[in-house]
Amino acid sequence: MTVLTVAEHRRGELRDVSLEALTAGRELADEAGVELHTAVVGGDVEAFADRLNREGVETIHTIDESEEFNHDVYVQAVAQLADAVSPQFLLLPNTVNGLDYAPAVASRLDRPLVTDVVDLEYDGELTATRELYGSKVETTIDVHSETPAVTVRPAEWPAATGTGDATVESFDVDIDESAVRSTVTGFEEVSGGDVDISDADVLVSVGRGIEEEENLDMIRDLAEALDATVSASRPIIDNGWLEKNRQVGQSGKVVTPDVYIAIGISGAVQHVAGMKGSDTIVAINSDPNAPIFDIADYGIVDDLFEVVPALIEQFEG
Repeated sequence: MTVLTVAEHRRGELRDVSLEALTAGRELADEAGVELHTAVVGGDVEAFADRLNREGVETIHTIDESEEFNHDVYVQAVAQLADAVSPQFLLLPNTVNGLDYAPAVASRLDRPLVTDVVDLEYDGELTATRELYGSKVETTIDVHSETPAVTVRPAEWPAATGTGDATVESFDVDIDESAVRSTVTGFEEVSGGDVDISDADVLVSVGRGIEEEENLDMIRDLAEALDATVSASRPIIDNGWLEKNRQVGQSGKVVTPDVYIAIGISGAVQHVAGMKGSDTIVAINSDPNAPIFDIADYGIVDDLFEVVPALIEQFEG
């Protein structure tokens, strides 16, 4: 028996959730006393396998199909591999792509599916932890199945580290081309495609407390002084003040920078879900009861229009 995780990549880059799922899988494999396997479908499978070769991984299965994500190919490929490997637990990413094919795979394999999991424990039976009601309530679910499929939320586990000695095995799949009804012909950036906030080491993130669009110049000045990248909560994006690709949160991007500075952000659960994995969180808000302070490592309860200029002066000096 094994734990099998499935990696995710986009435009030639292995996504962080691939390594985070390995950590979740390794913990689960240790508790269940089984091996950890991982798989990658399509793209530069050799390069991806090299990055996935982390401590604790026994076997890496490479499937040389579909350069980019394709629902119809992934469903067939992952289901066929799972049939061959017969994993006790199948871990998939809780991402746009993962949630696209996970239900179909689980249905084909006749496995129950538990989605958006933030913790897993095994003591003869799998217990999955999920957040409900906009992450306001945390609940545990006893999974009464020996072979469930699970999607793991990004940024809930640290990325797997260490250098492994996994065996890399190519797996041949029999793709029914008549069932492949879509193709990926290219990508088009919606806007501001020159910035990827998920790669930033330091993020200066702004919320509705900034009040007016022209006040964003102050935030940009602070970001420049810190050699940081500007990001935002959803209200700023909805107002059209910043590009969509700078949004942090459940409907934006999940980020894990070294430092996350939240300015004028109350800390709604939808936003927190996208940044709570940051190493250090600094919150600036005039409301001492703002939820953002519940997760902040450092908090400044004051008027941002006084604090931010002082910070700019300090770091420019």
